[in-house]
Amino acid sequence: MKLFKRRQTQKAADERMVYCSQPNGSMFRLAPDENCLESGIYDSLRASVPVIDACFGKIIRLTGDFKAVADDERYQAELDRFCSEVTVGISGRSLNTFADMYLDSLLTYGRAIGRIVTDSKSLAIKGLAVGDSSLFHIRQGKGALDKQVYFGHGGREIKVSRPEQLLYTTLNPSPKHPEGVSLLRGLPAMSSVLMRIYQCIGQNFDRVGNVRYAVTYKPSPDGSDKIYAKERAKTIAEAWSDGMQSAKEGTVKDFIAVGDVDIKVIGAENRLIDTEVPVRQLLEQLISKLSVPPFLLGLNWSTTERMSSQQADILTSELEYYRRLLTPVLTEICQTFLRLCGTDSTAHIEWGNINLQDEEALARSRLYNAQAKEKELENEEKEKRRND
Repeated sequence: MKLFKRRQTQKAADERMVYCSQPNGSMFRLAPDENCLESGIYDSLRASVPVIDACFGKIIRLTGDFKAVADDERYQAELDRFCSEVTVGISGRSLNTFADMYLDSLLTYGRAIGRIVTDSKSLAIKGLAVGDSSLFHIRQGKGALDKQVYFGHGGREIKVSRPEQLLYTTLNPSPKHPEGVSLLRGLPAMSSVLMRIYQCIGQNFDRVGNVRYAVTYKPSPDGSDKIYAKERAKTIAEAWSDGMQSAKEGTVKDFIAVGDVDIKVIGAENRLIDTEVPVRQLLEQLISKLSVPPFLLGLNWSTTERMSSQQADILTSELEYYRRLLTPVLTEICQTFLRLCGTDSTAHIEWGNINLQDEEALARSRLYNAQAKEKELENEEKEKRRND
């Protein structure tokens, strides 16, 4: 069933729309050629500041792997095959790929939207689609819990007739921001200052780092040199230019001049401004907002083992929060697949441990519990012998 239909009364040139191929061809087809200001800022922010994009990549990868488990073991093999082979968009495959794309949109725009694409005849799942969440808007209906979904931008919005068919998740929603808040909120101002610093560094290297020479010819006080000063200056300029051009081609030529010729490097007395402190301060602001430890990004800042452990714990709590947001969506997809297989069996998602530190902590916890249980049994035996 098509959720969005193109109006036949309007011409393609007036609609200013582009078409993107998606599974079933009925969802996420229309996309305005101009994104809204907010989403455009966030996209350009990730493209302009490499450390922000690196943080997103680390968060998505560290969120970890998961496994869908069917309560009825008879359908576990089919569920595993579905999770590994389901088509995602036009170029992806597997439920893990869908989770990565879905989480990427959730972090960038503060909301993520998707859909389970089914075959109209066999009702089998053909694939999963992740839409451009910047094109969807959520508004409150007549009731306090009435949700209305609109698709489009720039005054050309279409109300989605069945919003319950969508997979929709928001990040940090609030009464003032029911559509969620992007993880990048508050970073454009800091990032603009950081980019200006880098731009100034590049300009200073163009002025100081790219060496330029000032060749000055001073004629002698007598009148003989002054008569031919113009011709000699022209000859010196040609010889110097030829020597510089030959150096670019790998040939070394000596510069020989007659008379008083002075050669100086332009800007040699200037020094580049030390930007290490302001750049680090700005990076600390960016990284603290994204909750990624600096050592995971290759930033060798002074830190202690205790501090690194605390930073890892903070990141673990953030990843657990993202897992809680993804779990209902992944569970709904798996249970829809089982329903279409003709069973009322439910499914749940089992997440793997985030890192080896968690494995070690769990193993140590089991050891301590076993030792405590052993002591309790010994005390019970001693108490029993005393009573006998």
